[in-house]
This record gives sequence, structure tokens and C-alpha cells, in this order.
Amino acid sequence: MTVLKSENFPENARAAIGDAKLQAALLNIRTIFRNNRTRIVAATPEFEELRHAGAAIKREAVANLDVYLQRFDAAATAQGAEVHFCADAKSARETIAAICLAENAKLVTKGKSMITEEIGLNPYLIAKGFTPVETDLGEYIIQLRDEPPSHIIAPACHVKKEQVAETFRAAHPNRPADRDLSTHDSLLAEARAELRTRFLAADVGITGANMLVAETGHAVLVTNEGNGDLTQTLPRCHIVVASIEKIVPTLEDAATVLRLLGRSATGQQSSSYTTLSVGTRRAGEVDGPESCHVVILDNHRSEMLGGDYEDMLRCIRCGACINHCPIFANVGGHAFGAVYVGPMGSVLTPLLKGLEEAHYLPHACTMCGRCAEVCPMEIPLPEMLRKLRNQTHAQELTSATSRRGLALWTYLAERPRLMRGISRIGGVVMRLVGRRGALRRWPMAGEWTRFRDLPVPQGGGFVDRANKAKAKG
Repeated sequence: MTVLKSENFPENARAAIGDAKLQAALLNIRTIFRNNRTRIVAATPEFEELRHAGAAIKREAVANLDVYLQRFDAAATAQGAEVHFCADAKSARETIAAICLAENAKLVTKGKSMITEEIGLNPYLIAKGFTPVETDLGEYIIQLRDEPPSHIIAPACHVKKEQVAETFRAAHPNRPADRDLSTHDSLLAEARAELRTRFLAADVGITGANMLVAETGHAVLVTNEGNGDLTQTLPRCHIVVASIEKIVPTLEDAATVLRLLGRSATGQQSSSYTTLSVGTRRAGEVDGPESCHVVILDNHRSEMLGGDYEDMLRCIRCGACINHCPIFANVGGHAFGAVYVGPMGSVLTPLLKGLEEAHYLPHACTMCGRCAEVCPMEIPLPEMLRKLRNQTHAQELTSATSRRGLALWTYLAERPRLMRGISRIGGVVMRLVGRRGALRRWPMAGEWTRFRDLPVPQGGGFVDRANKAKAKG
């Protein structure tokens, strides 16, 4: 598997822009997700009130995280689950593998989980002799293609159906060679047939959790395919993997967040399947696990508490910020070189992995502010991206040319008269050099003029125009 790295974002982005198949696939992000959200929000007049309520719920949970995690532990344990708190990815991987070993497992089915992607669970399980099989359709496709997810809710959004057909033909050699794989329905039918036997044969099922309910010990799982239910009810052991900030105080709070989640993620009033599970199979129940474990991961999240980035812990992984991000819409998720992509990933990845490795990501932003406008948890993503940019500058992780340019701009900005004088001279020179109102080359603007012309300033500077407008009354 070719894994792109965050520190190579500029090169990754250029390659993505030049990839015709990827650009065609990304059209879905620019249309379907955005249009669906716009439609459903317009049909929900109380949506802004829901946003305020949801953000308040998550603020309360984060402010009292230790209390609610202890409450969840007690409630889940009382229902037969065993709760494991893991400080980092290594601890979480080892804990999950130890459970699989104790269960004498061979085949492990998995529902979609970004946390298991974060901790690199699949390669670790394979190295330990287990066979993990992704059961979410998108995750199954990229597992067969040996690729990481490119989106937190649509992991295979970078792949066209023709590419999926090629992948299935290569991965399923025992099926008839002349079968029709030209439609979405035929692709879905083939994946269902392949996965059905895996569901029935699995020893352990691993799922993520959209929320953990402190009041009752329930794990809330949202899917559109029902694979999560099969993953957690058919195997004899169920493992839930979630991070500490997934906690909510009560079932009523969970219901509020769910109303925001579906609308913000896929433009649905609610996802097709919303499942609340807790503990082990009870007497008289026909399905459900004989043993249940909940693995709760920290992995640097507690370091955000009380700091400039605590607001990030409210994120419910709906993907709305990603769907509305002009950068993601043009380069896709793999260019970010990280599990979490788009605006939320450009904040979260440096906090989880360190700025040294992910210093380009806070700069992969136009500062249009759309991410903050659509975030159901009212997370100030642009504000946090600016703070991370300041850190990259202070730690000299940006280029020397960039730092010198900012130092020069700061010097001029602190001297308005000098700034206006140089601006006037620059405007005159640009108008003299520019042909037909545009410049094809200009010093320190190579990244712009490499792909497009630079417009020549027209009509005087901003201050002059403002003064004229003021004089006119």
C-alpha cells in the first residue's frame, strides 16, 4: 500500500489535481453531500436551535469528562461489558489483540471505525495472525484496494464504480467471469454475497461507536447498511472501540445529537440504522455476544482539555466541514496524508501526531469559514487553524521565504504611510508591466501565476477608494 504523508501535502495535492479519475469522483462531494444537507436543513426550521443544544451537550460532557467516563464504566460493567481505558494507540492495539487471542479468534469482522484506522488496527491484527474483514461497503472496497480511507463517512468516495468493478473482479476470482458489474446494484449484490459468509463465520466483531451514553452504558452505532448490527450480534464476542470524547451524559442527549448527525453528514433525517447496544446476551435473547468489551482511547485527547483546542473534542465526525471545504473538493482526502482530513483533520492531525509531521495541514485552508458555518457542534475551526498556523511560524516549520515575507509585511503594516506609498508604486509598476489587465509572472507570486494570470490592480488602492467614498457622503 502506498501511504501518502502529511509532510508531502504540496506534492500530494498537485498529483491529486492532475488525476482525472479522482477529479471525476470528487464531483459527488461538490454536489450530492452539499445539496442533501442544504435540503434537509431548510426542512428543519429548528436546526439552529438544535445546533446550540448539541454544542451545549458536548461542552458539558467535555467539561466533566472524567465524571461521565466513570459513570459509563459503571453502567456498562453492570450490563456485563468489560471496559478498557487505553492511553495510546499501542495500548489499544495490544488490548484488542489480547481479547481476540483469549477468544481463540481467527476471523474478525469490523464495522466502520475511524478510531481503528487511527490506531492502525488492521495491519497489527494481521501481523498477529488474525484475519480482519471490513464489512462497511466503502471500507471493504478500500481494504481490497489496499488503500486508506479518503473521507470519514464515505471512505471510498475517491473511487468510481468502474474502478470498483475492476477491484471486485480481481478480488473474487471464483465468481463467473462474465457476470455483470456495471451498475451500483450489481456491485452491492456481489459485496453482500461475499460478506454474508464472513458475518456468519466471524469469531469476534469490532465496531466503532458514534456515542457512549454515560447514563446507561449504551454504545450508539449509526450506519446505512446494517453491517454494524451483524458485526456486533453474530460473533460470540463484540468489541466496541471509541475515543474518550464520544461520551454524552444521557439518552435524551444522544437523541439530540442524532438529529444533528444524520442531517449534517448525509442529509438524512436519520441514518437507516441506529443501534443502541450494551453488554452481553441476556437470558431468552436469540442473538448477541457472549462477551462484550469496550475499548476507550485517549491518544493525546486529554491534553486538549482546558486549552486552545478543547473545542475540537466536540466533533461528532459528521464530515460536514469536509463536504463543504474547497480544498478537499479539489484534492480529495489522500492528499492530506492522514486518517482525518479536511478542516477537522487539519486541526486534529497536528494535535494527535505533532506539528512537525503535519505542519502543512493548517495552511491547507482558504479561510473561507464555510466549515464553521456548517459545523453542527459550532466548532470554530478557522480560529484553531489560525492558531496552529501561528505555532508553525513560531516553531520555524514554515519556509524561510514565507517567514521573511511575513516579517516584511508586518514591518510595512505597522507603518501605514510607508505601506500606502509602496502600494501606489507597486500598482503603477504592475499596470505598466501587465498586458491586457493581467500579469503572467510576478516576483513572489509564482505559485499563483504558474496556473493562472494575476489581475492588475485597477482604480487605486483601498484606502484611496474608501476616502473618496467617505467624501461623497
